[in-house]
Amino acid sequence: MSGDKVMLLIDADNVSIDVVEQAIHWVNKHYGGPHVRRAYCTAESAVKHQTAFKRLGIRPMVNLAAGKNSTDIALAVDAIDLVIAERPEVVAIASSDSDFAPLVSRLREKGCRVVGIGQDGKVGDETIGVYDDFEVLAHRKARGAEAAPSAERKPRGRAPAKAAKTAAREPRRGGRSAAAPDAAVAAAVAAPVVVAAAAAQPAVPAKKTARRKTRAATAPMAESPPAALLPDKAQAILAALPALTRGETVELRVAAERLRDAGLLSRSGSSTKLFGQFPELFELQPPKQPNHVRGTAAVVV
Repeated sequence: MSGDKVMLLIDADNVSIDVVEQAIHWVNKHYGGPHVRRAYCTAESAVKHQTAFKRLGIRPMVNLAAGKNSTDIALAVDAIDLVIAERPEVVAIASSDSDFAPLVSRLREKGCRVVGIGQDGKVGDETIGVYDDFEVLAHRKARGAEAAPSAERKPRGRAPAKAAKTAAREPRRGGRSAAAPDAAVAAAVAAPVVVAAAAAQPAVPAKKTARRKTRAATAPMAESPPAALLPDKAQAILAALPALTRGETVELRVAAERLRDAGLLSRSGSSTKLFGQFPELFELQPPKQPNHVRGTAAVVV
């Protein structure tokens, strides 16, 4: 498609500038260089990213109107005008927002192939199915940001300080040495049953331990019904996504692909609606705009 006319319209208030740059490279690779490159954004975003816009050849379309979805509306109006005037073969929309579904349908009626580009972690499954093709791009700088907190974390240095204060106060409470609390804590972490046996009055802890074991043994049976008792459709979903039976979290995009491969979800079907049929078995995360799913205690083996 290198000879085709290609337009790239960017919802710059919805995707990061890093994803914008990746989107241009992706469109260029698969459809040829876009002859129209427009980014719809606020005046603040235009000033903030003006260097990147110049480098990438993007024309910022500043939206001064206030109010919800005003940028989306500006993009949609411009898209219709451009398609009528330019007659492109491909229109690429870089946005993770599902509100563009009516626009996608209208552009397709005009004879365009409409592809979408979204940012990983923001795209819902219902958004992907609307387009003729869809690419999810990860915000590469986010990886460094996610790693930073773990490097800066220093809470482990506080625990010894608290333990020292506790040890200093302990002799005044029961007359025991300062080393006794540390030994008891270490033993409790390593083998709580041994600590109960070594207590001054072992009979009471033993009964409590027995009751705890009884509750622990019976609780999973009450929460996790046998697989044969689950609805057939739920069993089929778990067979296609065995990770959910292990309590793992699965990205909705990946889950939808596997469900479609298993014949449980149509091309335009929504995996969120499918999982929503069994709220006691599957938990969508986050609740408002879910992009992951996790098996509840009722299905975890």
